[in-house]
Amino acid sequence: MAPTTETLTAERILEATEEVLRRHGPAKATVVDVARALGVSHGSVYRHFRTKTALREAVTKRWLDRTSERLAGIAAEDRDPEARLRDWLATLFEAKRHKAGGDPELFATYTALIDETGTVVGEHIADLTGQLTHIIEAGTAAGTFTAVDPSATAHAVFHATGRFHDPCYAREWQRDGIETELEAVVDLLVRGLRADNS
Repeated sequence: MAPTTETLTAERILEATEEVLRRHGPAKATVVDVARALGVSHGSVYRHFRTKTALREAVTKRWLDRTSERLAGIAAEDRDPEARLRDWLATLFEAKRHKAGGDPELFATYTALIDETGTVVGEHIADLTGQLTHIIEAGTAAGTFTAVDPSATAHAVFHATGRFHDPCYAREWQRDGIETELEAVVDLLVRGLRADNS
């Protein structure tokens, strides 16, 4: 094992873990493989992540957070709530589709890891529905949307569009016409949300 000259950080460990997962898959990737890729002892990795499970949860959270952070910018914008809602849902779909199609091995790995990491996925969904709630609240305050309970409405919108972001539908995301199908669903949802019902 060659000594490393860079300071070992949690971020470096997570980057190396992602590469190891891409090469070996979740069933075969070990903390020793991660340590070897970094040129350190596995004990050095354990000083940052106490267990293999903690490391896998952290790398899964990092992967999911990339999508959340991208969407948070749209949710926080100060512009027409309907346009924001449309952009947010389209961006969510595109981010998920890109992950599935752009790096299928890593997508399959993360899909397997998600089944192992209970709280990470729940936190991710809570973050996303919180962003949607913010957009719907802004639309309600502006008189664009009618929503008695913006949080419940956000959850309904999230679940109604699940086919375009839930990994179990990933095989459908490359089909011709899938964008048109998403637009039709979003049009229907927006019409239902509009205060004037037009």
